[in-house]
Amino acid sequence: MGKGGEGGMDGKEVNMAAWLVSVNTLKIQPFELPPLGPHDVRVRMKAVGICGSDVHYLKTMRCAHFVVKEPMVIGHECAGVVEEVGIEVKSLVVGDRVALEPGISCWRCKYCKGGRYNLCSEMKFFATPPVHGSLANQVVHPADLCFKLPNNVSLEEGAMCEPLSVGIHACRRADIGPEKNVLIMGAGPIGLVTLLAARAFGSPRIIIVDVDEYRLSVAKSLGADDIVKVSTSMQDIDEDVIHIQKAMDAEIDVSFDCAGFSKTMSTALNATSPGGKVCLVGMGHNEMTVPLTPAAAREVDIVGIFRYKDTWPLCLEFLRSGKIDVKPLITHRFGFSQKEVEEAFEVSARGGDAIKVMFNI
Repeated sequence: MGKGGEGGMDGKEVNMAAWLVSVNTLKIQPFELPPLGPHDVRVRMKAVGICGSDVHYLKTMRCAHFVVKEPMVIGHECAGVVEEVGIEVKSLVVGDRVALEPGISCWRCKYCKGGRYNLCSEMKFFATPPVHGSLANQVVHPADLCFKLPNNVSLEEGAMCEPLSVGIHACRRADIGPEKNVLIMGAGPIGLVTLLAARAFGSPRIIIVDVDEYRLSVAKSLGADDIVKVSTSMQDIDEDVIHIQKAMDAEIDVSFDCAGFSKTMSTALNATSPGGKVCLVGMGHNEMTVPLTPAAAREVDIVGIFRYKDTWPLCLEFLRSGKIDVKPLITHRFGFSQKEVEEAFEVSARGGDAIKVMFNI
């Protein structure tokens, strides 16, 4: 079989996908699509990014409480071109370039009806077991979760709407605006999109903290007002907080923990000003020990986020208008062959100078 789905025995194209079959094993194999429903579209994938959760699944066959029990197609940050539309679809036509929101909720439960569909327990989300993902030649997806790209927004930028949505949802949950100074713990991909989103929401001063100098230099180039390098040691929290508050030189109104470790969350809680807010975005530790009582005594609120809701239109508007530029985050590009898929995941897992690894299919 050729790379990326060339002809089968009957001349019909064989749809190929990257399957996670076991720990550290991905294989490009045929992927049979479901029939096209009346409200669905068939999309030819063009750009698919690698997320930290994809790497978790590859390394351990699990992410948080989601466990891969049988082979699964990987990938969920994606954009492509519409190739076929269901008979009831009015919003899209063949040839439209679209960004895909990867989660299909039930639309019947109280969370869906209340507008918080990201909390739906029946959510079918690309590459979250047992649901197949989108690192494939083609996928079938509901038309209302496929968002047409503005003419000046590329397919790669369309795929970046997924990670950017996390930053935008976090900013909404934390009520970011022109009067909120922001601290961000972690300068990985999610910390960096949270930086871009917080700036687009009007935050006047943003400080970003990490243990890695290269990541901090990227944050600075993306517009962070200041950067602070810290250690990984819990013993250094008090000293780190002094450095962070000095760098902010103002009230820290909102802190985003984009790493999710006991150290980062404790630092965020201690650094945030009385009456401020800490938003937990990262999921590094399932359980953590943090100084809740002193934070509560200063009325520091804690909010969490899970994925996002209703973010794609705003993402695309920020990209269209130039308020947000995600292009500098895409550091590595690969094609869709067995060798390149394996190499791309190795590069992503290594981290270092790899921020967003993108497949061009």
